[in-house]
Amino acid sequence: MTHAYTPGLRVTNKTKITKNRILPLKGDVVVSLGDKVTPDTVVARTELPGPVEPINVANILGVPPEDVFEAMIKKEGEQVEQGEIIAKSKSFFGLFTSVAKAKITGTIENISRITGQVLLRGAPMPVEVRAYLEGEVTEVFENEGVAVTTWGAFVQGIFGIGGEVHGPIKVISSSVNDILTEKEIDDSCKGCVLVGGALVTAGGLHKAISVGAVGIVVGGLDDKDLRDFLGYDLGVAITGKEEKGITLVVTEGFGEIMMAQKTFDLLKSKEGEMACINGATQIRAGVIRPEVVIPLKGDISKEDTIQLQENVGLTIGSPIRVIREPYFGKLGKVASLPAPLQKLESESYARVLEVEFADGKKAIIPRANVEALEE
Repeated sequence: MTHAYTPGLRVTNKTKITKNRILPLKGDVVVSLGDKVTPDTVVARTELPGPVEPINVANILGVPPEDVFEAMIKKEGEQVEQGEIIAKSKSFFGLFTSVAKAKITGTIENISRITGQVLLRGAPMPVEVRAYLEGEVTEVFENEGVAVTTWGAFVQGIFGIGGEVHGPIKVISSSVNDILTEKEIDDSCKGCVLVGGALVTAGGLHKAISVGAVGIVVGGLDDKDLRDFLGYDLGVAITGKEEKGITLVVTEGFGEIMMAQKTFDLLKSKEGEMACINGATQIRAGVIRPEVVIPLKGDISKEDTIQLQENVGLTIGSPIRVIREPYFGKLGKVASLPAPLQKLESESYARVLEVEFADGKKAIIPRANVEALEE
């Protein structure tokens, strides 16, 4: 057996990145094929239907449902303002008048002769989709959105929170083992994507928010700090909608885990350059990983000499990270890939590999307990 397939995270200095920017409902695409865009460029916009507000006009006026239509001052499709009278009826020989008023500003959508209810539709909510990346529009999906493409450095994380943000990279930690605390963060971090080492503390997160940093990229995060920061236990890891004032990308895992040296060196080499980061994470079907994209300057339409290599899986010498105890978080390289199934401590059989860690020590580990790191 020459190689084995295994999941892994991408960490690469240069690759072609394409993101589809799609509206939730059909609308208008406001850019054209070949247009250059920045992260803040609006590429498409639409309007979502406003909220529906039912009003029991029959009950308010004290009339049968079938008489509501005749009592209406406003008809279907007409605009109304909040507090405006939409229906009126007189009773007791015209001595008393009852009125029904609009609860919201919107449109009369439906008048029911069966229930006596009137449905008001609130004002539509405008939605804009931005480019997220600095690049070029390479495909237009009519009335739906566009594809934005760029060449850039690309780092995938294990876990993240928060949505799409961008800002210049500012490396705070001096090594992959450093812990990022509130002491290292000051006003110079405003608007920046901060790069830490092995861990960011709860104090560091709150300080970063207070000074206006837009994001943090770090090796690890304590699960207790995450719970305290969010204010609730995160169940199924589907994230990205949190509005905490900052986006967090964890590259290695939970706990104090040093950032992979290659990842740290790549981010450090890009200090001062703009990074686009997204903390959205989904571990169910349709896996979404948090990411850091650092667009390169230049015309992406020109043919590039770099060829993207097909992922052939693990081979001898492939860099890996162990994702199970007792070596959780340790980095190493594949020393050998024995073909026969081997008996594990649980007395089950599985394919294994021999890993050589950075300190020269070797261990036999099930192949399912590692993930590949892109070279």
